[in-house]
Amino acid sequence: MSGAGKWRFALTRRWFGYLGFVIVFAIACGFLSHWQFDRRDERVAANQHIEQNYDAAPVSLDTALPRLDAWDDGETWQPVVLHGRYLPDEQVLARARPMDGMPGFEILVPFETTDGTIFIVNRGWLQTGNEQDLPDEIPQAPSAEMTVVARLQPGEPQVPGRTAPEGQIATIHLPTFADRLGEDRVYTGAYGLLAAEEPPAPAGKLPTKPALDEGNHLSYAFQWIIFAVIAAIGLVWGVRNEYRHRNPDDPEVRAARERALERARRRGPTDADEEDALLDEVERVR
Repeated sequence: MSGAGKWRFALTRRWFGYLGFVIVFAIACGFLSHWQFDRRDERVAANQHIEQNYDAAPVSLDTALPRLDAWDDGETWQPVVLHGRYLPDEQVLARARPMDGMPGFEILVPFETTDGTIFIVNRGWLQTGNEQDLPDEIPQAPSAEMTVVARLQPGEPQVPGRTAPEGQIATIHLPTFADRLGEDRVYTGAYGLLAAEEPPAPAGKLPTKPALDEGNHLSYAFQWIIFAVIAAIGLVWGVRNEYRHRNPDDPEVRAARERALERARRRGPTDADEEDALLDEVERVR
């Protein structure tokens, strides 16, 4: 049989099926790897925002957000200073807000600034009570004139189908919040995480500075690439292995087999070989 004929088995439907599987698997690994690279890039950008903005000097709200619906991801964590008063009667709880592995709520209170606009302030986290689906104690926002420093966060998307009981919201979707208030002067591009109040007042647990961690996305991305390479190597190995099985008289196959036998002789019997020989001897004695 000619050299090309010896490889004809690789053109069968079975091996084309294996090839198709490897191609699809490699494409999937490529997409997953790209997704992990994108997630790492997002995390790096988030870390940069934290590093640049978290401890920056507070700016006025209208400087950071020149329009009610304005938002730029570069403003994330930027401190802003507010002058005015809370609207405690409009305070609500955002439900399903875990922290440190514990279920809880976040306190959201509209803050009316001295220029008449309304900005939503997150006044901290409260743990769910032991006997009810509410915190054991809910601090009420003060109604006196005060100065607040808050760190900007983007509003959350609306989640279809998610509902909440009276006095609670399922997601911090700011346009919906504005509809609840019946006002057209509410900031709908961003809200703020409370950093400080003057005069101080009882609030929930305030968030700490996020860790600057990129996560494992880079290693996961390379792992998906490695999986694709392993699949390709496995396909080549399978073809070569079947070729040797089908063509035992091929000079290259014989040479490879002889080299393997020579290595085995030099290495000597392994523990498994000795165990097999011992079992064979026991069988013969029986």
